[in-house]
Amino acid sequence: MKLASLKYLNKYFWKYRWRLIFGVICIAVSSWFAIFPAQLIRNGIDMVIEGLEQRRIAGEFALAGELESKIFYGAMVFGVLVIATALLRGLFTFLMRQTIIVMSRLIEYDLKNEIFEHYQKLSLSFYKKNKTGDMMNRISEDVSQVRMYIGPAVMYTVNLVIMFIMTLGTMIAVNAELTLYVILPLPLMSFAIYYVNSIINQRSTDRQKQLSVMSSFVQEAFSGIRVIKAYGRENDFESQFETQVKEYRNRSLNLVKVDALFFPVMGMLVSASVLLAIYVGGIRVMDGTITPGNIAEFILYVNMLTFPFISVGWVTSLMQRAAASQTRINEFLNSKPEIYNTPDSLDLKVQGTIEFKNVGFVYPESGVVALDDVSFTVEAGKVLAILGRTGSGKSTIANLVGRLFDVTSGEILIDGHNVKTFRTENLRTSIGYVPQEVFLFSDTIFNNIGFGLNATDGTLLEYKAIIEQASKDACVYDNIEEFPKKFQTLVGERGITLSGGQKQRISIARAIIKQPQILIFDDCLSAVDTETEDQILTNLKRVMHNKTAIIVSHRVSSVQMADHIIVLDEGKIIEAGSHKELINQQGIYADLYRKQLLEGRSEKVSES
Repeated sequence: MKLASLKYLNKYFWKYRWRLIFGVICIAVSSWFAIFPAQLIRNGIDMVIEGLEQRRIAGEFALAGELESKIFYGAMVFGVLVIATALLRGLFTFLMRQTIIVMSRLIEYDLKNEIFEHYQKLSLSFYKKNKTGDMMNRISEDVSQVRMYIGPAVMYTVNLVIMFIMTLGTMIAVNAELTLYVILPLPLMSFAIYYVNSIINQRSTDRQKQLSVMSSFVQEAFSGIRVIKAYGRENDFESQFETQVKEYRNRSLNLVKVDALFFPVMGMLVSASVLLAIYVGGIRVMDGTITPGNIAEFILYVNMLTFPFISVGWVTSLMQRAAASQTRINEFLNSKPEIYNTPDSLDLKVQGTIEFKNVGFVYPESGVVALDDVSFTVEAGKVLAILGRTGSGKSTIANLVGRLFDVTSGEILIDGHNVKTFRTENLRTSIGYVPQEVFLFSDTIFNNIGFGLNATDGTLLEYKAIIEQASKDACVYDNIEEFPKKFQTLVGERGITLSGGQKQRISIARAIIKQPQILIFDDCLSAVDTETEDQILTNLKRVMHNKTAIIVSHRVSSVQMADHIIVLDEGKIIEAGSHKELINQQGIYADLYRKQLLEGRSEKVSES
């Protein structure tokens, strides 16, 4: 069992060391109050037996009534003491759980925050390599498994050690030979439980894997429900899901069959210890070595030791699971972000001049060359447009400006400084970015647009006028006003309740609302009609005044108002100039312009 990965948690144990120490003290006190009643019961039984013997000898004498009273009041005293110790044990058990279990919840809270914070620092390449479900599993299920080690496993391990030492020491002090006979089945019980738990752990893991497969299948089916319905494949997916459910059922039944062995095995071995205590103890009572009260005392000790021995296998299983989960967590926590701030990073204010110097970029996951020796300059306050076919490298340029990736060769300068010298926070807050693949949060339209502001939900209402103006500039205000709840309309997961054009325009509003110095529009008008496009571009001219803008598009109509246009093909600049200059060159840009102009005219003719 590899437990080295669990060493990572030592910093948290140190952070909450006083809770842990107090918890251990509570365990020790609770264990003592668990053992003490056994001694009270032994003395009480011996007192009653001795009193009854004296009562029998006294016969009809007047002393007999006095003996009966003493027996009764003595038994009452012992009963009250047993109840009092039980209550005190309950109190310290409560305090034990309030310290150690609460400590485990606090560590779980800290660990989840640490993982989430680390996730946000990691580069985009990390998210391309790892599945979202796997990342979610590590911050949820794996952390839960680790918490079971931090809380229950630690608590029961300490309880096992303290209870075992106290109880065994007391038993040996009473009668070493009887102690030996009584504890003989207990190690066997620990081994049996460990063996059964190992099988349960493996089958539980198999079931959990199938549950993940089934959950992923359902998630994908719901996400693609439109496609499934469009192709009439509902029955096929129902059949596939039924197969997945049957497999989950079979694995669950395999787990239940093994789990059913747990309590019978435990009960059999505990009963064996009790029988040995009664049989051997009875022999020793007859030869006068021990008293009848000792037999009752030993039976109680056996019951006290039963759970610690049972927990050996259970705790071992918890530690195995936690070690495996922490290893998975450490894999991600040990992942280093490829893009990070250095001690020399500068808190510079971005003015907006962008220069690419012989920039080359290769995607590390696929090895695809996205850019090859690309050079251009955009002066502050000017508009650069980028055209090209799919896969020509347009979006890569947009990502490199915001330093979502670092160049493979060459360098990118902003205001004359290498982009790597800027603090990433300063750089990215100076950029308004509208991605090609629009993402909206499962929230209201108001909050989605307001996301572009550095404001909390509580203060966001103060920016109502600004949010409404941004929606007007993005030509989506009228659409929003048509909704029954207007700006408070929930957009659903990934904005599923909105059309593609509405999502793009809300995304544009989110980008322009914070008045950034650099605006990047990555093919964000592909889902709107030409009339709406013209209106948005007209509004953006005003919004982009004195701001640097990069417009990525496959439509000439979207870029002809730019100060400078570059045409990419297979990662290289093949044409560059203004709209008029490129038309006069009679190259690829001019051909594309004529084709799209003809397409636009044919659309108008068909409409009429």
